[in-house]
Amino acid sequence: MLRDSLRGFLGEHWNADCLRHGPSPREVAEIWTRLVGQGVAALGRDPGEGGLREVSVVLGELGRAACSAPMWSAALANFALSASSSTAAADLLEGLHAGAARVAFSFGALDPDVGAIKVADHVATGTLRFVEAAGSCTHLLVAVDRSTLGLVALDTPEVAIAPTRAMGAWGFHEVRLNSAPVTAIALDNGVLDDLMVKGKLALIARAHGAARRAFELATDYAKERHQFGQPIGKFQAIQHKLADCLIALEGVRLALDHAAALHDRGDRDWRYFSNCAVVFASGALRRVSLETHHAFGAIGYADEHEAPLHFKRVHLDTIALGGLLHAKRRIASHLLDPGSSGLPEYDLGPAGNRLRVQLREWLEQNWSGDSKAEFDSRPFAKREFDADFARDIGKTGWIGLGWPKEFGGQARSPLEQIAFMETMERGEAPRIGASIQANALMMFGTSEQQRKYLPEILRGEAMHGMGYSEPQAGSDLAALRTSAVRGGDHWVINGQKIWTTTWWGKYMFLAARTDKDAKPPHAGISMFIVPMNAPGITIRPATTMYDGSFANIFYDNVRIPQENIVGEVNAGWKVLTGALAFERGLVGGGIVLKVAHAFEQLCRHVIAADTAGAALGDDPVIRDRMATLAADIEVGRLLMMHCAELATGGVTPPEYGAISKVFSSELMERFGEAALDILGMRAALSEQMLDAIDNGRFEQNLRHSLMWVISIGTNEIQRSLIAQRALGLPR
Repeated sequence: MLRDSLRGFLGEHWNADCLRHGPSPREVAEIWTRLVGQGVAALGRDPGEGGLREVSVVLGELGRAACSAPMWSAALANFALSASSSTAAADLLEGLHAGAARVAFSFGALDPDVGAIKVADHVATGTLRFVEAAGSCTHLLVAVDRSTLGLVALDTPEVAIAPTRAMGAWGFHEVRLNSAPVTAIALDNGVLDDLMVKGKLALIARAHGAARRAFELATDYAKERHQFGQPIGKFQAIQHKLADCLIALEGVRLALDHAAALHDRGDRDWRYFSNCAVVFASGALRRVSLETHHAFGAIGYADEHEAPLHFKRVHLDTIALGGLLHAKRRIASHLLDPGSSGLPEYDLGPAGNRLRVQLREWLEQNWSGDSKAEFDSRPFAKREFDADFARDIGKTGWIGLGWPKEFGGQARSPLEQIAFMETMERGEAPRIGASIQANALMMFGTSEQQRKYLPEILRGEAMHGMGYSEPQAGSDLAALRTSAVRGGDHWVINGQKIWTTTWWGKYMFLAARTDKDAKPPHAGISMFIVPMNAPGITIRPATTMYDGSFANIFYDNVRIPQENIVGEVNAGWKVLTGALAFERGLVGGGIVLKVAHAFEQLCRHVIAADTAGAALGDDPVIRDRMATLAADIEVGRLLMMHCAELATGGVTPPEYGAISKVFSSELMERFGEAALDILGMRAALSEQMLDAIDNGRFEQNLRHSLMWVISIGTNEIQRSLIAQRALGLPR
């Protein structure tokens, strides 16, 4: 409501054109007076009336409108002074909230870029640079030291204010104090340090608003601008460029909102998540800003266009207050310094948190000691599945965690399913279940099929492979040629499937063509359950580059009962996509949880000291790399959480599942590369080699990461889906 209200208000009352020549003090004062009337001036004073989350919304809308109203400094004044017993602080806030006072803010002594002042005998001397909106403000708040703010009236002869042009934009000022009267306001220790984190997060919110607005303009332009006889938004290069921008913007949006919400709830980890948001956003928003201008082409760098305003705002706000470097240092300290507790856990709600504890206890009792040690000693190809473990966990009913109760499931929420996935990953448990196939049976199977196949999946007794890809049908699955022809009371299947991973399963969930003349091609596909012991099946296993296995499987006159078709004849595409829709939203989540667990193992090696007492974590380059990875992991986890939130109300939209999958799978690749850089050649030693780090975990993860980028729909296909479904670009 606040966002929509402000967007309409600013659209009516603010003209961003004034920023090109520098807004006059009168123009800034006028829009601020109007905003005070909207009630935003007091945000940050009382969490019950609006905290950092609401402040971020307002800053985002101001960034979107390219409005230079002094909201940022007003919010910092509220955060800093609301608990102060100083009369001067109370008077300033009263004037601020009534519109009688307008305050500029400078971090002074805490920010080396802006200069500093000296205070003696109640007067201040010095020069402060990059002070926002000082020319239209009545007062200045400046950090004198780490626990004191100085309050200076700006209408005295001892103060000189000069406009400053930065990144080709007006809005900053240089403030020179020459023995200007100053009132010292003492603050509790740590208040100003926390205030800088809040201030940086608020600037990122404003930069996000600016970047989002420019991106939306570019997307609309791609639909309208014609070249070579068609809209430029029809070209895959433009589609993928804009899809990447949307992925980045969604990551920033979620990270900002999460950090601000944690702050307002008093969560102890709000600073960590705020710094992660700053680190990710600082790079992501600037990339989006550049890519937006690439999409615009020449029209975008005409200064009368709106886009340059947002480009300038994005860059100024992301480099302010030390940019991302200060935030990276804080993340590295949180993760690598003594006393670190690793990546913070997400609150998965009462039920999810309980299940997390329950599952940990179960794994401790059932997946530890000799049984797990024996499993871990196997080569990777033998660690993809463990039949004994599957049957043991099948006794708990957890394989059907998200199934409806009518099918023997537990009807648990998406957050509980995340708790299960996360804990299983941390426990390094083998894979279980056949979720896509189970979904297909529950949605489209006959009652006889449901009674036959679902219980054995639930008990952990049967795995189903997926027989989809063929030599000429990978991403273009509708081009498949494997045929199924009705013959009496049987179907006769002929054809070849490739890259089949669970080839050793009891059944194959197989897509076959039942109408070779159907238009469009996907209309002639049906889905079947094929017992893998049926005569006529030839399996030729092959080793994958990550030491796993898949197989080429030949079906030569394979006869299966007529009742083994799932769904109606020629309706297989509906079965296939419908079943996948329920899983797509959590695919990216499963990937990022793998990355998060591997990252925690990497942290353990980086922290460990050698015989001389030195650790990899002492190296500033490594600390920087680890902080970047940590920020990316949090964005991946937030995309996962958002997909779960969307799934609570139904099915995660496929374009949002694609956003999560693309981001997390490519993060897995980046993590694998970074781990080798950080750990060096020993990390390249493969499993069961002498001195291999963690039995070759890190190099094998890198080789495995390629599969996640390609499988379940290649990331290129996913980007096209995002562009067309989320952005409305033409096919």
